[in-house]
Amino acid sequence: MIKAVFTEKQGRVFRAEIDGHAEFADPGKDVVCAAVSSACYMAVNTVTDVIRSDAKVSDDKKRGRMRCEIKDESPAARQVLEGLRLHLEQLALQYPGYITVTTEES
Repeated sequence: MIKAVFTEKQGRVFRAEIDGHAEFADPGKDVVCAAVSSACYMAVNTVTDVIRSDAKVSDDKKRGRMRCEIKDESPAARQVLEGLRLHLEQLALQYPGYITVTTEES
């Protein structure tokens, strides 16, 4: 199962942590993992390379882990993470039991 945890401070998202594999299908044919992976990379690349926000990013493709923490107060970067959360919530509705999305307060 893929677990996505978004962390907010004063109601604004500043961190996204995605961990795990959906195991919806065999590796290379898993549309759920592919959808989540693509959305996460698009979001992180937008935050770091388009908006150029000060963000700390780490990933471990083999373990299915990605973490993005925004270090500055960029509203645009935070909106990208909000968009990622919305997207993953919608995927979780389409594929229950394969993705969970939670939000916690820092």
